[in-house]
Amino acid sequence: METKDVLYELRMKSGLSQDALAEKVFVTRQAVSRWENGETVPNTETLKLLSNLFSVSINTLLGSPRKLICQCCGMPLEDAIISRNRDGSLNEDYCKWCYADGTYTYSDMDDLIDVCAGNMVNADFTEEQARTYLKQVLPGLDYWKRYEELSDDGQFEAFKKQLIAEINDLSIEGMPRVEKLNALVGSYVNLAYPLPSGFSVKFLDDQTTYLGNQLESEFGGDRCFGVLASMDFILICTYGENGADPELLLYKKR
Repeated sequence: METKDVLYELRMKSGLSQDALAEKVFVTRQAVSRWENGETVPNTETLKLLSNLFSVSINTLLGSPRKLICQCCGMPLEDAIISRNRDGSLNEDYCKWCYADGTYTYSDMDDLIDVCAGNMVNADFTEEQARTYLKQVLPGLDYWKRYEELSDDGQFEAFKKQLIAEINDLSIEGMPRVEKLNALVGSYVNLAYPLPSGFSVKFLDDQTTYLGNQLESEFGGDRCFGVLASMDFILICTYGENGADPELLLYKKR
């Protein structure tokens, strides 16, 4: 689609009049009309405002002239998985698992390959093939080429190690020791806990990135442990297949 069609569709889906959209991005109604007629295109600063307003990338607003891929893991990027900067603006260079709220979540390429390879396996692509592919592709991506410039000198990794130590010190019965924490977002943390009243409450924001992992119980069986953490809390629960019947075991403020 062209920019004019994209803007019209987004405005209509949001239920905004041309006047209302104009007010939100500090332009006149006539300017919005000219965009939607294809006479002009919003300038760079206005595109940023529109991107934040509609939660879509500037690339999408411009009709997707570029094919975006995460410059850390190589995943093709769509608006739903594009990362955000600390100020909430979209960062079109990374997925939200590799760059979370202004923080790069991977400092070891082998760790990233361990996470990605398993998710890439299908009937036509073995894990060994996935690992070989990633080892070829990742070094050519911007994050890894500029790692010394972009990295935080191991501060985030130190934070993860501190979290892992705190979680293991809790000694939850039946839960194996936590060895690593991965970036989790979206459906992975869309946890709702049933209350005795019959209502459910969501503990987590599925637009926010957390650190976590899924662990099989030491006792075997169908239930797993889910570990989630942030700078502010540690949450541990158990659940069945596909996240069924979650049971909160611990919610601890840090």
